[in-house]
Amino acid sequence: MGSELFARPLIFGPEMFSEYENLLPFNTFGITAKARHFARFSSAAELIDQLKTAEVLRGPMMVIGGGSNLLFTRDFPGVILKNEIGGIHTIEENDKSVLIQAGAGEVWHQLVLYTIGVNAGGIENLSLIPGSVGAAPMQNIGAYGVEIKDVFQELSALEIATGKIRTFSAAECRFGYRESIFKNELKGQYIILDVTLKLSRSPEVNTSYGAIEQQLKAMGITNPGIRDVSDAVISIRRSKLPDPAIIGNAGSFFKNPLVPKSQFDTLRTKYRDVVGYPAGEHSIKLAAGWLIEKAGWKGKTLGNFGVHKDQALVLVNYGGAQGNQIYELSEQIVQSVRQKFDVELEREVNLVG
Repeated sequence: MGSELFARPLIFGPEMFSEYENLLPFNTFGITAKARHFARFSSAAELIDQLKTAEVLRGPMMVIGGGSNLLFTRDFPGVILKNEIGGIHTIEENDKSVLIQAGAGEVWHQLVLYTIGVNAGGIENLSLIPGSVGAAPMQNIGAYGVEIKDVFQELSALEIATGKIRTFSAAECRFGYRESIFKNELKGQYIILDVTLKLSRSPEVNTSYGAIEQQLKAMGITNPGIRDVSDAVISIRRSKLPDPAIIGNAGSFFKNPLVPKSQFDTLRTKYRDVVGYPAGEHSIKLAAGWLIEKAGWKGKTLGNFGVHKDQALVLVNYGGAQGNQIYELSEQIVQSVRQKFDVELEREVNLVG
């Protein structure tokens, strides 16, 4: 592979693509938008053939996975490629740890269930997070006190410009809070093919975050294992978050903002119930859901879209809403939180339009 990619003859590939594909089935927000060209790939070789087509080279081009972190605000004028590279398998193990590799197109929760099935601990707190495996390191997904960077070993990704496949270590991914190098310096330059995690054979379960301990107690479990923690997280998520199959949404729409501790202390003098968590020596991570709720948005409905009644972080499409309507709602929320708290909210969802 490598530089051979563009040494090969240009492919004219209308037979590879559907035209004016409705993207509604491919985004959990349930937004209707069309892609000028659309195709799926299930291997690196298939992807390389698609990248060689005149349709892709004319641009623009984007790759999607589970579509759980996207908001289409208009039709897409170029090519959308859907990553369907599958497979989950154990590649190395010993008494202490196990390396598990999954194709980037696999459903994330299926990977979690696989790890529990082989008694490999580390990502049970990330149960039921929507989306694909390939999006997990890109976003550095996290929940209930765990982030993927905590168990990440490496990934392989194809460089679009050259066709070379490169392996990235954890350090090379430059993980941050909901961040990685693939959202910054290398944005749009690589397509993730597979992800390898290093998990524990004798894990110490993490139950201290959120309502996990309370949920385990309600389940009558006093000595939880990784499956128990996963079941508790699933119960909590299902009770708090809408199912995208029923109500269109992309999970948490905003990141929890980081503020200096001095700013948090000032906020606390005015709002004694302000919710924040230590994030380093001098920073506090504010709960964006608390900010949005206190600004009066929780449960607000604007026709066929709005803010979820149980979780203010989640914007919802009740059916038939347009992406630009959801975006405008998010902009109003950003402005009102800025005005009320002098805190800037950042969207976690990727806007396409």
